[in-house]
Amino acid sequence: MLPHHPHRDQIMLENVLSALSNPTRLAVVKELARTGPRSCGSLLPDISKSTLTHHWRALRDAGVVWQQPSGRENILTLRHEDLDARFPGLLDKIIEVAGS
Repeated sequence: MLPHHPHRDQIMLENVLSALSNPTRLAVVKELARTGPRSCGSLLPDISKSTLTHHWRALRDAGVVWQQPSGRENILTLRHEDLDARFPGLLDKIIEVAGS
């Protein structure tokens, strides 16, 4: 099954805000903004695989991240450019307000 990645023009503000309203997902986005692309398994090692799948799907379906296969893992990449094109400065402001 191929994951759903909305096109840039399909990214909706309410979906982005809903995805980022969860503290776990917000922490993932802050980490991706800080470090760049990461394997899914390296971000939250103490959380069950099924819970991680739920979080990745929420972020991916909202258009916040790209999830791409790489060997036996998936790599998460923040869609910073797409989000800035749709909602200029929003992601940076959310990350700034959320602290480091």
